[in-house]
Amino acid sequence: MDFRTTVERAERLKQLHADHQPLVLPTVWDVWSARTAVAAGFPALTIGSHPLADSRGAEDQEGQTFEEVLAAVRPIIAAVDVPVSVDLESGYGQKPADLVAGLIEAGGVGLNIEDTVHSEGGRVRSTQEHASYVAGLRAAADDAGVPVWVNGRTDLFAHAENPSAVLDEVIERLRALEQAGADSVYPVKIQDNDELLAAVTAAVAVPVNTTAHPVKHDLERFRRLGVGRITYGPLLQIALTDAIKDMLKPWAPSS
Repeated sequence: MDFRTTVERAERLKQLHADHQPLVLPTVWDVWSARTAVAAGFPALTIGSHPLADSRGAEDQEGQTFEEVLAAVRPIIAAVDVPVSVDLESGYGQKPADLVAGLIEAGGVGLNIEDTVHSEGGRVRSTQEHASYVAGLRAAADDAGVPVWVNGRTDLFAHAENPSAVLDEVIERLRALEQAGADSVYPVKIQDNDELLAAVTAAVAVPVNTTAHPVKHDLERFRRLGVGRITYGPLLQIALTDAIKDMLKPWAPSS
């Protein structure tokens, strides 16, 4: 993909976030799923690390190298004519400038970055460390001349025995990510908790991303709660897996 097209797609992704409240980005994992989502009418996509890994027989949580991920997403991005964001987990041990350079070279115009560092035993970055990494991504994208959309994720709710008990810490982290240049923030594992979703959407000025199940969740509910961005994580692939099993079972040999 040429540089001008990449810039245009990045600008388009930014405009779509402004135009749609919330913006739904189907999470895809290969050329087929990407083309299917575009054919269904979606103007932008995200590639999820978990479904991508599953589709390639690899492990999630950085079970692939950065180079392997880029090789996998390049044909997906090239197969569609819409902006594509890529889940880059915690960065695969890359410096922010190298992460952004690889993403842009592959044609990606958005990224998701989380604070659980899988390459270091699953430790969680501190608020300042994660914000500094996001600031590095923002600076690298600015230097490259591509307005890459940065979705800053935190796993603090996911790691907590009682998610409500860490709400103040999460809000502090989300605000730090916003100040560091994140275009949206993503506190995972609260998609079924109205109280926590409402609290975090009220706490920041940038869009809040939530995970959704394409069958079990309701778009209007998320809109009422102030959610600005929706992705499916592995849940679209899981829903399709369930549907395919149901279709195939009558054809399977009886035991």
